[in-house]
Amino acid sequence: MAAAVTEIDDPADPRLGDFFRLNDPALRRRREQPEGDHGFFVAEGALVIRQLLRSPYPVRAVLVTPQGLAALGADLAATDAPVFVAEQSVVAAVAGFHFHRGALASAARRPPATVDEVVAGTGSVLLVEGVNDNENLGALFRNGAAFGVGGLVLDRATADPLYRRTVRVSMGHALRIPFARVDQATTAVERLQALGFEVLALTPAATAEDVASVARRPRQALLVGAEGPGLTPAALEAADRCVRIPMAAGVDSVNVATAAAIALHHLARY
Repeated sequence: MAAAVTEIDDPADPRLGDFFRLNDPALRRRREQPEGDHGFFVAEGALVIRQLLRSPYPVRAVLVTPQGLAALGADLAATDAPVFVAEQSVVAAVAGFHFHRGALASAARRPPATVDEVVAGTGSVLLVEGVNDNENLGALFRNGAAFGVGGLVLDRATADPLYRRTVRVSMGHALRIPFARVDQATTAVERLQALGFEVLALTPAATAEDVASVARRPRQALLVGAEGPGLTPAALEAADRCVRIPMAAGVDSVNVATAAAIALHHLARY
């Protein structure tokens, strides 16, 4: 079924409500994640929207410039969501900033998955504690996809994996790799261990094992924490092993997404 394409010239048109004031984080949280509802999220850019159209998330609406429509026309032909076309100035007025990626799409969030559902059928899991930076979280999803991670488990202190910037930095992989939320990382560690996973906590501590010495096993989970505070003592204690990446003298750590990529590359089983 071909998408219904409608031209819009009024930035206040209520049909564009999903895209109003994308530059206001507080408003977006209230609108996208209301109480008692799964809510929705917004994706931007042709590459990410192509990923969205192939994902399990139902598309609600698409807003494109004429150039964006030309880039996505073939991809949008299969969606039954409304497609609105507006000039660049109108899209910028709706979004609240100079938007130059040519395409926005909103999609419904899905009911939360359980840890068991997310890790079923995979031998590689990324467990994330307290990573509240959207770009770092997006990069973790992208790196996870690159090195064969089948699912992510996030604690409550970790950023929203479907926030617009997170999805963009992930190159859309946050829409393709399943994830689950848990209240505390230690709860997830215990559940993963019960499911047969060896949990490896990544830390710069000098007493930790060199990750390169760790043998691959059928089921392994890499546990990473926020830059600065790192993993909590409880999470480190709950893990099966603590591992580190040896570095040059005077440097004790790298960006969390970079560190995860190095460790996941070693543990990859593809």
